[in-house]
This record gives sequence, C-alpha cells and structure tokens, in this order.
Amino acid sequence: MSEEKKFKELIANISHDLRTPLTAVKGYQQLLEQENLTKEQQINLQVSRKHTEQLGELIDQFFTYSYFLHTRPEMEKERCNLTSLVSECLLSFITALEEKSITVHFDDSKPVFVSADKKMVTRILQNLIRNGMQHGTGDIEAALYEQENYVIISFRNRITYPDELDESKIFDRFYSADKVRNHSSGLGLSIVRLLAEEMDGSASAVKYEDCLEIRVSLPVQAKLR
Repeated sequence: MSEEKKFKELIANISHDLRTPLTAVKGYQQLLEQENLTKEQQINLQVSRKHTEQLGELIDQFFTYSYFLHTRPEMEKERCNLTSLVSECLLSFITALEEKSITVHFDDSKPVFVSADKKMVTRILQNLIRNGMQHGTGDIEAALYEQENYVIISFRNRITYPDELDESKIFDRFYSADKVRNHSSGLGLSIVRLLAEEMDGSASAVKYEDCLEIRVSLPVQAKLR
C-alpha cells in the first residue's frame, strides 16, 4: 500500500472516530430541545450547540487542510461559470446570513468563467463566506472582475479590530492574533490559499481603514504543464 493511500485512510479513520461522538452529542442536544426547559437551561443548550458547531467546523477544516496538503489530489479542471458558483454558495448560506442580519451584495448579471476544479472553487467560496461572517461585521461586498489572464474573486466587509489584524499573516496556519480570530481554527483562509495555488492562482488580503478585502485569483485558461 502506498504512503499516500495509507495517509488517506488514516485521515478518513480519524475523521470518522471524531465525528461519531460529535454526532451523538448533537442527537442528545436535539432530544433536550424537545423537553420543557427553563429559560436558563435553554440558554445553556444554545451555548452548547454553538460550541458543538464550532467543533464540527474545526474538525472539517483540519482534515480538509491535512488532506490537500499531504495528498495533493488530482484536479478535474473544467470551464466553470464562477458567477453561478458564487450565487449557489451564497444561497446555501442564506439562513446563517439572515441569523446574523448580514446582507451580501453581489452582481450576478454577468457570467464570468474560469478554468478550475469546481469542488475546490466551491470550498474556497464557502470559506470566504464563513470568514466574512465570523471575522467581519456588517454587510459583505462580493465581486468578480478580470485582470489580465485571471479572474479575481473579491470578498470585503468591515472588521471590528482593524488595528490588531496583520493582513500579511491571515493566510498562515493557525493565525488568530486578533480578538475575533482567537475563537477560530485559523485554517479557513489557509485552505483558501492552498487550493488557489493548486489551481495556478493566488490569494491575498488588503486592509484599508476598517475594512478587509480577501482576493483570490484564478486563471481564465488552463496553464500548460
């Protein structure tokens, strides 16, 4: 058995071992929701559910990062309608966005195409949306525009502690220097950069005043290797 296959199986087994008790915890939480709880108990249950969701996301991010970092799975590049992908991902987050009273402004009138792996691009978009929800404040401005032979994916919104954020480090693994990020794994944007570079693209961040903009560039055409 190859080392790559062994590592894939190890990742799958550990992921299963962690998710099994997590699923059980969620099941018991759902049962508790059906009970006649006091107001204080309901608040405690909500806090418990919040931390359970954070743990689930941490597990997901960790194993996604480990999988792509160590196995380098074969890409399936194709011509993707990036405009449609952004719209679909935003729609899948509509409930979470509404709960946080966040509106995303995105012009989906013009189709924009890239040469990329659709699953990887979807993961990038999901992480960009989560990043804006978790570490930003207020509405999110999403945009697509072409720059030379690349398409730029831009997600921008305000941040609560701009003076504490070092935009040159936010793609580093486990970076959580500011007051908001110290409650996250710090892997979300690391995965964004890893996947973008795997598809011959890049990821960068620009901070100005109290806003942070994350930019991901993907090639319009596949590069010859």
